[in-house]
Amino acid sequence: MRGYDFAPLYRATVGFDQIADLMDRVMTNEVSQPTYPPYNIEKTADDTYRISIAVAGFSDDDLNVEVKDGALHVSARKGDEDEGRTFLHRGIATRAFQRRFHLADHVRVVGASHENGMLHIDLKREIPEALKPRRIEIAKTDATEKDVLDAKAVN
Repeated sequence: MRGYDFAPLYRATVGFDQIADLMDRVMTNEVSQPTYPPYNIEKTADDTYRISIAVAGFSDDDLNVEVKDGALHVSARKGDEDEGRTFLHRGIATRAFQRRFHLADHVRVVGASHENGMLHIDLKREIPEALKPRRIEIAKTDATEKDVLDAKAVN
């Protein structure tokens, strides 16, 4: 993989550390991404998202979902229920896994549900009022009346 030097970006910007770190993390990630378990990320509305992870064979107690340091961590540990069982074919993988999803600013986890072998995690982007665009009313003044008052004050 080709390496990039982001030093000029760090020198020319202030406050964009997260973006530069993200780009640096993506560019230096030479290790292939794990493909287990498969997952989908969908946009369900303008500011809501859903991550769906296929977790066949796992119970609610086996799964762990937590948010820390701006990232969503999903992990699972399967107990030793298979002891004493002999499989002729084992196609359903129930091995332990750990997935991490980096969350953008102002994105929070709303909830999680587990049904039909799928773990659904709902996310919502909540922009604070201070960051939302707001319309500024322009006050209308009568310029001729102001000029007459200024002229009377001078005379």
